[in-house]
Order: sequence, then structure tokens, then C-alpha cells
Amino acid sequence: MVWTEPRVQTWRRTGEREPVTVWTAEQFATFLQGTNTDRLHALWHPIALRGLRRGEAAGLRWCDLDLGARQLMIAQQRVEVTGAILVGAPKSAASRRTVALDPHTVAIPRAHAQQQRFERRAAGEAWTDTSYVFTKTDGPPLRPSYITNRFRLLRKNLGLPPGRLHDLRHGAASPAHCAGADLKLIQDQLGHASIVLTADTYTSVLPPALHNAAAATAAA
Repeated sequence: MVWTEPRVQTWRRTGEREPVTVWTAEQFATFLQGTNTDRLHALWHPIALRGLRRGEAAGLRWCDLDLGARQLMIAQQRVEVTGAILVGAPKSAASRRTVALDPHTVAIPRAHAQQQRFERRAAGEAWTDTSYVFTKTDGPPLRPSYITNRFRLLRKNLGLPPGRLHDLRHGAASPAHCAGADLKLIQDQLGHASIVLTADTYTSVLPPALHNAAAATAAA
């Protein structure tokens, strides 16, 4: 279900919400703009706009990015199982994919790389070189659970309606669909083995698309 304004008002009044909820385009923008100064700002963009899984983002290394070609490769994931961190292949063969980046988004990891170089100099000999994109201030990669907890805190501080980190992935398909991307492209973007999963689960139609369809139908 999409977090339309009436649903937001009902949630604020009664606490009622659906199990899986997707932000509107405006709410996505509020989150990305509101986290502009967050240390992990570069992490939220590929999850929210390109639909990376948490483990894929946590497992991203600098060698997986080709910023000149404006793309990143999903080659591994870091998952947390009963407190243990496991590093391995992506979820499925389809999950091993190349993800295109828009010109604005590609500038963000460049700034993040500069920030990481500053942190490396500040840490000195305490720095642990792991070659991961998203790390602690002294170099080790982030725990996936930390990413989830950080997202919850930011979402709450921005006053946005509830949503899981994974719901950013749900939501990433909808703006792409409304922007004209066909289901095959979205399937490849999200790394799904089946286009049926993409169509049935991940493309909640946002209100602007519904209005456009209604107007086009009436005109016809």
C-alpha cells in the first residue's frame, strides 16, 4: 500500500498500517534530501533509487564501482545470521547484475570516497583497509543490522510514516515504472529471476500514474 496523505493521517491518529507500505515520490524525496548530511548519505541512494538489497549494499566494494561508466556490479553480499556475518555470492544468479546509475547519483559516491579518504587520514595506523565502500570511521565494513537501525532512526527523525529498509527496495520499482521503464528493465534492475515477481510484488502504482491512466482513459 502507498502512504497517501489520508493513510498517513489515519496512521497518526490510530496507529493502523499495512504490513508492506511504500512511500510516495515526495516522501522518497524528503528522505533523500533529509539525509543529505548523514554520513551514509551515499548508501541510501542506491537502495532507494536502484533497489539494492541490504546485503548487496553492505557487500559493495570500490572495485565493484565503475563511476566513469556510471554503473556498479553486484558481485557479493554480506548477510547477518544470528549475529554472524556471512560473505558470499548474491542471492541468485539473476542477482549478480550490473546496475546503471544516473548522473546525479554517480556524483554521490565520488563525494563519499573523498570523505572516506579524510577518515582514513584521521584514523592513521588504526585504519583497517577492507576496500569496502560503506565502512565504520576506522575502515571495517558495516554490519547489515547497523544499516537497518540507522535507517529507522533517520526515518523517525524526519517524521516520515513507518517503513522497513526493505520497503525502499519495494518502492524503487514504482518510480521506475511510472517513469516509463518496462517490467523487463525493472526485473533486471532488481535482480529478479522471474518477471512475475516483479510485476505482482514490486510495482505498486503510485497515485500520479493512476491519475494519468484515468485521464487517458476518459479522453479515449
